[in-house]
Formats: sequence, structure tokens, C-alpha cells
Amino acid sequence: MSERFFADYKKFIIIPEEEHKVGKKAFDPGDYASHYILTLSIFDAVISEWRQAAKHDIDVKQSVHNVLTEFNLKHYSNFHLQLLELDMDKSYFVLALSSRKQIEAEAAQTRVSDIVEKMITNPFYIGQSWYKLTSERGRVERKLFSFSYKEYTYEFKDEKSDL
Repeated sequence: MSERFFADYKKFIIIPEEEHKVGKKAFDPGDYASHYILTLSIFDAVISEWRQAAKHDIDVKQSVHNVLTEFNLKHYSNFHLQLLELDMDKSYFVLALSSRKQIEAEAAQTRVSDIVEKMITNPFYIGQSWYKLTSERGRVERKLFSFSYKEYTYEFKDEKSDL
């Protein structure tokens, strides 16, 4: 009897809808109140360009894709990250960070720093083994990225006025 107890389990499978909807929903900038352009580079790096990360068994493009996908699934109700630039001949990459809530100018430095240091760094540092890309100083300080940011503002133009 115990072998056949779960014989009809297929009638009870319910696929979690929320995860599928979130993962496939297209990014709509109008859903977000604040947008920032982040430029990140490795703190006290042992490489001078992303191409050299392969020596440390790190696929930079795949790592970034993995972290951004996980971040967007996990934090979709508050934030969205999008890769804007990753050139293998350079030592930095550029992300767009969008926040559903408005981040006030005087709080931006603290808020953006918290997001980078607490929500973005750990998945790269531990999950993708990027600790290999920083020097001993970076590992001791447990600091992976040096970063800069700038608020992105976009004015919507009336397409008819250009005629």
C-alpha cells in the first residue's frame, strides 16, 4: 500500500503562478519612480579586464546574468536591475537600478550604497565566487565593488511636436 499511496500525485501539482509571471513580465520604466546608473568595478582587483576572470574559473557574462535574474525575481516588488554595458576588454560594468519608490536626493547615497553592498555584492561574492577577483585586502575587508552612481532622468517628448 505505501508504494501506491502517492500514485495519483499528478492531480495535486499546482505550479506557483507568481514566479512564472514575474520572471516573464517585461520591464516597464513607468512602474518605477527612481532610476540610477551604477558603474561597478572590482575593489583592489587582481585582473585588469573581465577577460582575465576566466583564469579564476569565472564566466563573467554568465555570472552577471545569474545574479541579475535572481535579484529581479527576489526583489521585483521593490527594485529592478538591468545590464547596460559589459565589455570584456574593460574592468567595469554598468547597471541600471530602478526603484518603485522615490529615493529622495539626500538619502540616495545611503540607499544606493545599501543596495549595492547588501543586495548585489553577496550574490557575486559568495554565489559566483567573485572573491577570487579581489586582492587579499578586498577579502579581509570583505569588499567586492568600488562603484559610482548617478540618477537617471528622462524627459518624455511629445512625438508630434518634433514634426
